[in-house]
Amino acid sequence: MDFGGKRALVTGGASGIGLATVERLARAGATVALNDLAGSPRAEAAIARLTAEGLKVVAAPGSVAEPGGAERMVAAAVQTLGGLDLLVNNAGTSVSRAPIDFADLDAMTEDFWQTMLATNLLGPFRCTHAAAAALTAARGAVVSTASVAGLGERGSSLAYSASKAALINMTRSLARALAPAVRVNAVAPGLVDSPWIRDWPEARKQATRDKTLLGKLATPDDIAAGICFLLGHGHITGQTLVIDGGQT
Repeated sequence: MDFGGKRALVTGGASGIGLATVERLARAGATVALNDLAGSPRAEAAIARLTAEGLKVVAAPGSVAEPGGAERMVAAAVQTLGGLDLLVNNAGTSVSRAPIDFADLDAMTEDFWQTMLATNLLGPFRCTHAAAAALTAARGAVVSTASVAGLGERGSSLAYSASKAALINMTRSLARALAPAVRVNAVAPGLVDSPWIRDWPEARKQATRDKTLLGKLATPDDIAAGICFLLGHGHITGQTLVIDGGQT
């Protein structure tokens, strides 16, 4: 796809799906603001590598989970870029490094819920809200990273699944709210072969592969390809694209 001249902001852009999306957009001609937490060594290394290749990537530090901080980050990115055409709400958290059984209700503490929702649901809302005026002026597009856990598949925890289901619902609502100037969509990946599962037992990974029709896990770039498709397609809005190798 050709994103020449486009200005993009990718949250959670220093690794995994986010970094793959930054790379795809930048290699297709966009100027990309890469968001990660302030002082992130991963972000610094990624930006240094990509700019050394002649790609247009700038830093957009800040936490989407922080009220006010997310808005300041978006405003700074818009100012740096001179506007905004594309927003990718990719920053998210599972809170726990290992899956938590849905029956373990005691593990779903107030702090657990607050961290989950602040990042996975309120973060995309804060960023989209803050970017709405710039996106409207550019007749731009938003894509958020949801999950098949939000469509009834078992996720890493009860709270994670609920947060992604809410994000899918919010995607449809934001598509209505920002129409006709801004398109709003989401992707719903299955399990992705990313750093999050690096330490998982091989048997657990294989059990997920066995559930897919294609017999393999997605790569971050597989999901980034879907994100870029939705960013570039001018007549799709309010939709959630499942990218799970046929798991569902």
